[in-house]
Amino acid sequence: MPVRHRTHFALALAAAALLGACATAPQPLQGAFPAVTPQQAVASPSPGTTVRWGGRIVETLPKQDRTCFQMVGMPLNATGRPDSDSADASQGRFMACRAGFYDPAVFTPGRDVTFVGRIEGTDTVRIGEYDYRLPQLAADTVYLWPEVREVDVVMPPPRPYWGPYWGPWGGWWGW
Repeated sequence: MPVRHRTHFALALAAAALLGACATAPQPLQGAFPAVTPQQAVASPSPGTTVRWGGRIVETLPKQDRTCFQMVGMPLNATGRPDSDSADASQGRFMACRAGFYDPAVFTPGRDVTFVGRIEGTDTVRIGEYDYRLPQLAADTVYLWPEVREVDVVMPPPRPYWGPYWGPWGGWWGW
């Protein structure tokens, strides 16, 4: 195989590897998990099942020996992150608890979090005047995703080019 073809092949292989790496979940979130949603866990409880659930924080509740997170469950994308394209596709609320202190000033409402843990049953919480049954998750992993900040890129209008030695913006006479 000529050197040129080997170089192209190596570049194509490297690009494929990089693209494949983009769709991989972070190490703590990797694994095979059953497709049980929080709504399904309430309808047919399956205590002890290890799941990977994620969503947006509604409330962070530090307790004496653990912190609990009330979440709005969302579908996860290929990396395990709650899918922002399906923000209206709630899979039901759930409560995830983990030993230790997690600061509510960091784990603020609206932040994306993914958990890996075991379903422990259900609990009832009051939302407004409605009694809502939440599945309880004993979290082994709490993965707080970095905030996505949208940036507006504004390009300046193109300037006319009149040559190297004249014109209002080009060449030696430019400003």
